[in-house]
Amino acid sequence: MKTMHERPLQIYLRPDQDRALRRMAEKEKISIAELIRRGVDRVLMDAPLKDDPAMRLIALGESGKSDLARAHDKYIARAHRRKRR
Repeated sequence: MKTMHERPLQIYLRPDQDRALRRMAEKEKISIAELIRRGVDRVLMDAPLKDDPAMRLIALGESGKSDLARAHDKYIARAHRRKRR
């Protein structure tokens, strides 16, 4: 059985959106689902950086330790545990 990496999602489109997506998908020779995934990627790329969960890692480097480059995983894990409490 094929393993699926994508997750199914049901959405409702206006008729004009549906027609435009079908034309574009046919022209580009890709599926409508792929067009929608690309659109989602664009929206996510335009999201403000402050909303990106990865940006929370930046402040974790404020350990005051001189071995931060060598032991960064340890300090990140420790900071993450403190924030979860």
